[in-house]
Amino acid sequence: MRPTDSSPTLTSPVNLINLDSASGTSQMTPEERREQQKKEEALHASSLRVPRRPPWNSKMSVEELDANERQAFLSWRRSLARLEENEKLVLTPFEKNLDIWRQLWRVVERSDLLVKVVDARNPLFYRCPDLEVYAKEIDEHRRTLLLVNKADLLPFSIRDKWANYFRKHGVLFLFWSAKAASAALEGKKLSFSDATQSNLQESADADTKIYGRDELLARLQSEAEEIVLMRNGSRSDIGASNSVVVGFVGYPNVGKSSTINALVGEKRTGVTSTPGKTKHFQTLIISDKLTLCDCPGLVFPSFTSSRYEMIASGVLPIDRMTEHREAVQVVANRVPRSVIEDVYKISLPKPKPYEPQSRPPWAAEVLRAYCASRGYVAASGLPDETRAARQILKDYIDGKLPHFEMPPDVSNDEHRVEDAAGPSSSEVLDSDSSDVEVLPNDGHDGAPSLEHVLDDLNSFDMDNGIASRKALVQKKSSVAPHKQHKKPQRKKDRSWRVRDGEADGMPVVEVFQKPVNTGPLKD
Repeated sequence: MRPTDSSPTLTSPVNLINLDSASGTSQMTPEERREQQKKEEALHASSLRVPRRPPWNSKMSVEELDANERQAFLSWRRSLARLEENEKLVLTPFEKNLDIWRQLWRVVERSDLLVKVVDARNPLFYRCPDLEVYAKEIDEHRRTLLLVNKADLLPFSIRDKWANYFRKHGVLFLFWSAKAASAALEGKKLSFSDATQSNLQESADADTKIYGRDELLARLQSEAEEIVLMRNGSRSDIGASNSVVVGFVGYPNVGKSSTINALVGEKRTGVTSTPGKTKHFQTLIISDKLTLCDCPGLVFPSFTSSRYEMIASGVLPIDRMTEHREAVQVVANRVPRSVIEDVYKISLPKPKPYEPQSRPPWAAEVLRAYCASRGYVAASGLPDETRAARQILKDYIDGKLPHFEMPPDVSNDEHRVEDAAGPSSSEVLDSDSSDVEVLPNDGHDGAPSLEHVLDDLNSFDMDNGIASRKALVQKKSSVAPHKQHKKPQRKKDRSWRVRDGEADGMPVVEVFQKPVNTGPLKD
């Protein structure tokens, strides 16, 4: 008999592994993924911090100060690396060079007023709230001002909504256009459209108007002097300090260098469409009482949907992108279909009857239509989509393709963008129909095809002698849209089979007889 053990048996813990966890996430709709991503971002929002400079004093040696800064920077990098391990979060490719962050530390410490330059079309994307907290940690009297650049690309109604949003959240802001200020300084007359010209008109409200060069300099100096007055407690101390310092920070390619050049009155900093032109901070003396400090553009750590959104926003270089369709799809999702057709004078394919009629155009549709209208062909004979994508993205960044984001508490209606873009698509087609190639569309927009119904009616008319067969064949001879650019079939040339002197009108095939080797010859 088998011995029995009365002692209780110890069962090892069983780990249940859910194999459907990944599949459950992949089966989520884009809206559900977006909502889940927003929840994760709100949960980890406090972890996105600007790297702090460790405490220091003048008695520290250079080696000790460098070691402390590197140690603090590495600990900050480790905290963000733990965030990147979360698959539900997508971080921006933030600046990982310690020397660039050191430039920011120096600018923040020297400045009395810190100016953050943002793009007016999407101010919240370029804003870093933790930088405002860091400035207050260094000096409780220091303020941060949001300089909304490229404000001439916003209609007055949209500027008013953003002004209400900033006032509601207690943000100090000013609207500004470095391009318009530089043109006015150089005496040039820019060719603005009617919508842009109306955007530049001054309003009675000081919060919604676009500041000029002299007005902005006076406002910056007054704000900085007020900060120094609060810090020192008397106006006489301001004269002793002799000058106030205003620092400029922000993302790459938002117009910091252009703003500095417009305020200084001459080209002091390099300006280019490629992000990362400025490498070191520069101190520029405007007058005896005002000094500007320009910080290199750096990407702050923040949550984003994808890397291609950074390319479309001009933060990452366009010429270094590897996947061009994804970046163009970001533009196609933001800019309405009619605006793309009006700006480029092209005709995009309509959605299929089984597709949502309000869907944005696919990136492949936009690129192929653009290449066909401009004649962009690669060496392989296919449309040069890479060249077209770079031009479309540059036009989007420069403002040729009008687009703007609404404040979070206001819905973003598509017709507002179309109104700001100028004339409608039908007006452009009527005024210049020779430059636009319109694809035939037999059915109504957004309606299913009625071709099978027409075929039944035609057969009924033909059976009853109402219409002739020849007329019906002529009606159905229209070429399908996808066969319009089909190349003609090549004909095979078989004339080489017919000899010149023996040609009798019939093709001749010459037969050759090959001798067969049957073995060694016998005598």
